[in-house]
Amino acid sequence: MRLILTTLILATAARAQDPKDPAFAPVADDPKLPRVLLVGDSISIGYTLPVRKLLEGKANVHRIPENGGPTSTGIAKIDRWIEGPWNVIHFNWGLHDLKRVEGRHQVSLEDYEKNLRGLVKKLKATGARLVWASTTPVPEEETNPPRRAEDVPRFNEVAKKVMDDLGIAIDDLYAFALPRLKEIQLHANVHFTAGGYEALAGEVAKSIQTTLTNK
Repeated sequence: MRLILTTLILATAARAQDPKDPAFAPVADDPKLPRVLLVGDSISIGYTLPVRKLLEGKANVHRIPENGGPTSTGIAKIDRWIEGPWNVIHFNWGLHDLKRVEGRHQVSLEDYEKNLRGLVKKLKATGARLVWASTTPVPEEETNPPRRAEDVPRFNEVAKKVMDDLGIAIDDLYAFALPRLKEIQLHANVHFTAGGYEALAGEVAKSIQTTLTNK
């Protein structure tokens, strides 16, 4: 059983970095439909395809062509990622920022806030309606690379302050996932089961559709 679980975890991690993943496939736009961009790390990669399916016939759902990583990566690459036009951009950074590297966060809380403000400024300049996705929970068990469950609310609190200050809608995936974590998340892993990604996709698609409707 442990071998099967380890194999599943490794396969999930590999998929998160695979440029041939169908989540990265080019999208042929229907010109009659609005254009939506998903920005985020491997969690967003996991829900990209089911979000596309749920919004089929309602929106052209694109995503950035790679794992979005921490906010520091976003700062470096955001200009080419958001070449539009876009009607809605649904975005997240966090799990890579709060990752522990030599005992410290990869990106400090202070830099996380500063980077988020800079990124939102760039995103707002596109003219798209924006939706921030809160960072999904880290399990209590030890993970590799190391992350701590208690760090996620701290980073989400900073992100909420930024979004509230700047008038950005919030899709609270953390609150959605937390009470059902044992059912939808892999053991000792920040990634989700196939059913877990379907569940997250339902929330993401709902928030996008609401944003498109509420003009």
